Amino acid sequence: MQEQRQEQRHGFIGCGRVGRTLAQAFANAGYMVTGAWSRKAADPALMAQEVPGLHSLASAQAVADACDFVWLTVADDAIATVADGIAWSARHRVIHCSGATEIGALQNAKDHGASIGGFHPMQMFTNPAVALKGLPGCTVGVEAEAELLEALRRMASDIGCIPVQVPAGQRALYHASAYYVGPFLIALLAEGANLWRKFGASEKQALDAMLPLLAGTLSAVRDGGLAHGMGGCVARGDIGTVRKHLTALDRYDPDAGQLYRALAKRNIPLGIARGSLSAAAAERIGETLAMDAKADA
Repeated sequence: MQEQRQEQRHGFIGCGRVGRTLAQAFANAGYMVTGAWSRKAADPALMAQEVPGLHSLASAQAVADACDFVWLTVADDAIATVADGIAWSARHRVIHCSGATEIGALQNAKDHGASIGGFHPMQMFTNPAVALKGLPGCTVGVEAEAELLEALRRMASDIGCIPVQVPAGQRALYHASAYYVGPFLIALLAEGANLWRKFGASEKQALDAMLPLLAGTLSAVRDGGLAHGMGGCVARGDIGTVRKHLTALDRYDPDAGQLYRALAKRNIPLGIARGSLSAAAAERIGETLAMDAKADA
């Protein structure tokens, strides 16, 4: 296996946060990462400083000419355009790292005999140093045909990740799921911080209060699953508290009230599954949410 790693050369087209993180992860796992190109000349130069033996190359085609595994870590909308502009051959393994883009975007490579695939770590890539530390234990959505699929699974495992096969045609749905615990979670934290600002607290004070609560929530879910890890007024059937929340939020910002209603509705079936919310109480809460929404319209 080690000999195979040393024989196969890996190159990156696109040297942003995802590319820099994966290049380092693969190199640290013993893979030969040798070349990179990006529209911004400074980016592959920075990657070369982070990955010993990697060289900044003159073009995307130069990466393909020099490497066996070619990783397209470019913007989602650019994947097909970049792939269409390169002369591929049967020796190539061409992989993009988009969560939502189908691997059909690499059809030009496949038409010329290359194997194509997708490799998407479910991770927030804001700071490559932080993302690199966060890779172990995260899930990687992989998609490819037989031989390449096994190689991608192995590479995910070698960098400490958990490979999960994404069925063809389901990448957008798979990727959307990640937003609920990534960008959307941050948006919800921002909503909470905005409420704290309303009574004079700072963002730091709000986060100091909410992040331990978030950690406790995650611990509860790990321990009991989604339904049994949930508490709160909806799960308890506390209609009075729900009404107080709605009155305060509608006064503060009608959009905040509508967001609360949408999320509270999603809590109802979880409360029933938890066993703490009766069918009758669930119906009353649902009516309260719907009635108040109509009253605000």
